[in-house]
Amino acid sequence: MGLALAEARRALATEDVPIGAVVIGPDGAVLGSGRNQREELGDPTAHAEVVAIREAAERLRQLSLNGGGRGDGWRLSDCTLIVTLEPCAMCAGAIVLARIPRVVFGAWDEKAGAAGSVFDVLRERRLNHWVEVYPGVREAECAALLREFFAGHRTRL
Repeated sequence: MGLALAEARRALATEDVPIGAVVIGPDGAVLGSGRNQREELGDPTAHAEVVAIREAAERLRQLSLNGGGRGDGWRLSDCTLIVTLEPCAMCAGAIVLARIPRVVFGAWDEKAGAAGSVFDVLRERRLNHWVEVYPGVREAECAALLREFFAGHRTRL
C-alpha cells in the first residue's frame, strides 16, 4: 500500500484526485503502477487502476514475446491489485476482465464504490470471474489524503 500511496501523491502535481494503484506479480515484483491522470491526459478512463493494469499487461506481454514470460499479457491471473480507494464500477469491470484474483484497497468509496459499498461487481456471482477483496488496508491514511485534497479544492472554488 505504501507504493500505491506514493503514486497517489504523484497525482497531486497534476491536480488529479490522489488515487494510486500497483499490480504485484506472483513473485512480489511490481508489474505496473498508476495514478489518476484524468486531468493530466484529458482521459476519463485514466483511473489509477486502469493505468496500472495496462502497464502490467504490457509488461507481461513483452516478457512473453521475449521468451521470459507466460501467457498472453492481458490475463493477470496470478496478480494482486493494490489501490488506495475502493474501485469504481469501470475499474471493477477492468479488474474482472483482466482476471485479477485479489484486490487490496484502502479507503471505502461510499458514493461510487463497486467492491462492496454501492455495488459489488468484484464478487458478482453472475460474472465469469470473482475476486477476493481485502478492504481497509491503511484506510485512515488513504482517506486522509483524499479528504485533504477535496478540502483544498473547495477552498479554491
